[in-house]
Order: sequence, then structure tokens, then C-alpha cells
Amino acid sequence: MADPTTHKHFLEYRERYVYFGRNNTPRFDYDTFEALHKEHVALAARGRARDDEEEARFEELAEALFRD
Repeated sequence: MADPTTHKHFLEYRERYVYFGRNNTPRFDYDTFEALHKEHVALAARGRARDDEEEARFEELAEALFRD
């Protein structure tokens, strides 16, 4: 069973995907989204302790997942 918080974020992601019209970017299925979401959450938890490489990955994930 899916984690309720992850599922909620997935539904928000799908909504944003449609809204922003990302036709040139394939939409993630739930399993792919879940893996990327977990990575994003882990990097977010590191906060200011992220190094440059982690910061770049965090920003990349935020963009891919339509996070602010």
C-alpha cells in the first residue's frame, strides 16, 4: 500500500504536470515518482548541510517534481 503522504504528493504532481503543460517531458509513473520523491525528501532533510552536488540534484528533483 502506498504511503498516504507520498500518494498525496503524487496527485499534486499529476495536477501540476497537466497545468504546466509539460508535453515535452514524460510524466512519471507512481513507482518512478516515489523513488524521486524519497530522494527529494532525503535531500531536503539535509538542508544547509547539502554540498554543491547534492544542491544541484535537489534543484533538479524539485524542478522535475514541480516543487517550489
